[in-house]
Amino acid sequence: MTETGDIMTDKIRWGILATGAIAATFTRDLQTLPDTEVVAVGSRSQSSADRFAEQFDIRRSHGSWAALAADDEVDVIYVATPHSAHHDAAALCLEMGKPVLCEKAFTRNHAEAVALIDLARSRGVFLMEAMWMRTIPLVKRMAGLILDGAVGDVRLVNAAFGLEGPFPPEHRLRDPNLAGGALLDLGVYPVALAQLILGPPATISARAVLTPEGVDETTTMLFGYDEGAAATLSCSIAASTATTAVVSGTRGRIELAAPFFRPSGMSLHRQDSVETFAVPHRGHGMVHEAEEVMRCLREGKTESPLVPWDSTLDVMATLDEIRQQIGVRFPGE
Repeated sequence: MTETGDIMTDKIRWGILATGAIAATFTRDLQTLPDTEVVAVGSRSQSSADRFAEQFDIRRSHGSWAALAADDEVDVIYVATPHSAHHDAAALCLEMGKPVLCEKAFTRNHAEAVALIDLARSRGVFLMEAMWMRTIPLVKRMAGLILDGAVGDVRLVNAAFGLEGPFPPEHRLRDPNLAGGALLDLGVYPVALAQLILGPPATISARAVLTPEGVDETTTMLFGYDEGAAATLSCSIAASTATTAVVSGTRGRIELAAPFFRPSGMSLHRQDSVETFAVPHRGHGMVHEAEEVMRCLREGKTESPLVPWDSTLDVMATLDEIRQQIGVRFPGE
């Protein structure tokens, strides 16, 4: 990659930090783009990095995160570790001057998120939460319709994301050491959707059923807003949900097809009319967040206007409050 002033040109070279399922999915999407190249992968295990590199025909593999962060051939790094390691992995990359796309939930808690964003700001390095939902074409279209008053004043957001399981006790979703539980893995989506539409809530009421390990198995949330709006949200690692979402206003409603965080279809209901929209996402859907990262890098930005730092911090503050109410605390916090 070359630079002209602050503008990046040619192919942007990605490094992948971690080798799990989400890293594989993101890499597949990256490899469909003509203006990018996945040049390196890093893991805490050289053998794991080597297997991932062989699977995706990546020419450089590193047996440590530090080696990946120090790789001069890498322009930007995607952090795909469990939540518990997001802060340390992303901070290592930022300290080395590497732009970062960090999976969500962005960190374990609000304090870690503040620390990462402060570091990115002080170093002048790009950082973005991988809240791909906000970059999906149909979600952007929905936000535009709401902004244009298509449903009037929004009064209610309903969304749920649940997986049937069962997940064994040793699974990462039940491991408190990995910041497991339904909320940070699944609940972050309905929370982020509600806050995309309505902003941070004035009041939060949450209840949960916990696993024997002490993470949340099923969590329900009610958000209240000073303007009279509300959001009813839920997440579960023990019950499958329809994974649809409905945004209801004073003049109509928008229904997002499943999965609401990556929809290909939605409908706008107003009085006796129904208007349907079909805007397919590309690949698995992660293409769009990758394109947003690369657009920002080429324009010399340190922050994405589609996934701004303030929105990430607001969601993390909400997740902290929910965890406090339901009694979930992770080791080391």
